[in-house]
Amino acid sequence: MRIWQADFYRRPLQDETGKPLWELLICDSEGSFQFSAVCRQGDANSNWLASQLQQQAQTQNLPDLIQVFRPQSLGLIEAAGKVLGVKVEGTRRTAALKLLLQQRAKEYSSMANYTGETYSAIALDSPPPVPLPENLWGDGWRFASLPAGDIEEAFQGRPLPILEMPELLLPLNLGLASTVPVPGVVIDGGRQSMRLARWLQDAKPFALNYIAGEPDGLILEAGLVDRWVVATFEDSEVKAAAQIYQQRKQLSQGLHFLLVQPDDSGMTYTGFWLLNFDR
Repeated sequence: MRIWQADFYRRPLQDETGKPLWELLICDSEGSFQFSAVCRQGDANSNWLASQLQQQAQTQNLPDLIQVFRPQSLGLIEAAGKVLGVKVEGTRRTAALKLLLQQRAKEYSSMANYTGETYSAIALDSPPPVPLPENLWGDGWRFASLPAGDIEEAFQGRPLPILEMPELLLPLNLGLASTVPVPGVVIDGGRQSMRLARWLQDAKPFALNYIAGEPDGLILEAGLVDRWVVATFEDSEVKAAAQIYQQRKQLSQGLHFLLVQPDDSGMTYTGFWLLNFDR
């Protein structure tokens, strides 16, 4: 499948009349193909986008899928994709594009039409987290870990209803040693196990972070900017386990997992997701 990653948003640049400029930035998932074009804010619409994509089709075959991480870009790029018959997907997993955006941000300050404003290339406004719906609560949860070398064998090929193990997140592709402990969270869903797993699949889990506070919390990052409170806790032993969980994420290059199962028998699993906030 041929995949492009795209962003269309206002940059800290202006035209000769002082009006803001928008930039379309495209690359493939390997970063080997790159394209950029700018337009005035008044021309920033799906028709302009479709024409730019159509021009690229003269030298590059149009992709099967365009991935977009910025909510403000998604609707416009979806509309342009409809015109050209190209599927568009909202996802945070656009590592090549985000790297390109950060590189471009460093270049803006040297441009003659740079506005001088503070600019964050990939930061998104995140809403406060909200609790998971009550009808999804399982029987319990806990922190866990698995050796990096055991993850593929443990879950690939098993009859799991839901399995999300993207190629770019596999431990081998991250260069992790087989003995590195990959941290995770296990939820015993009980009777709600399948309902919870299906809800998570629709929500598109991206990362599961421990946030210290009063009380401490476990926050699920999902979709493009969605945030959900999976659990809160004040117990000192759970806090200590949460700190180890965060420390292990640093050692595993951010790789972690979420496992939903009916119970703690280890006999059946309902859903498994590899997660990584940085990719």
